[in-house]
Amino acid sequence: MARISGVNIPTNKQVGISLTYIFGIGRTKALEILEKAEVPANRRVMEMSDADVAKVREIIDRDYLVEGDLRRETAMNIKRLMDLGVYRGLRHRRGLPVRGQRTHTNARTRKGPARAIAGKKK
Repeated sequence: MARISGVNIPTNKQVGISLTYIFGIGRTKALEILEKAEVPANRRVMEMSDADVAKVREIIDRDYLVEGDLRRETAMNIKRLMDLGVYRGLRHRRGLPVRGQRTHTNARTRKGPARAIAGKKK
């Protein structure tokens, strides 16, 4: 089992797909990494040699912000917006949609389950 950036990537999948299990690496970045490492994208992880895995791991560590560091940076960006008191920060603080979506209906993902209001029925 290959372990890259603290994540055990699945061994029976193609390398291009299994790299996407790392937070911060999508399909495009995965293929870009494999091109730099000169590893075919359709090869299975279990077929990779230790040298190939080391190459891929080294490229990710050197060139990309992934997993804990990326999560930390994202959290710090949101915290900065909240501390500044800008509109986007207020929306984050209140747990409402940040990017201009409507909230009269929908927005249940951000607002949580609907709560009944006492005395609403006639």
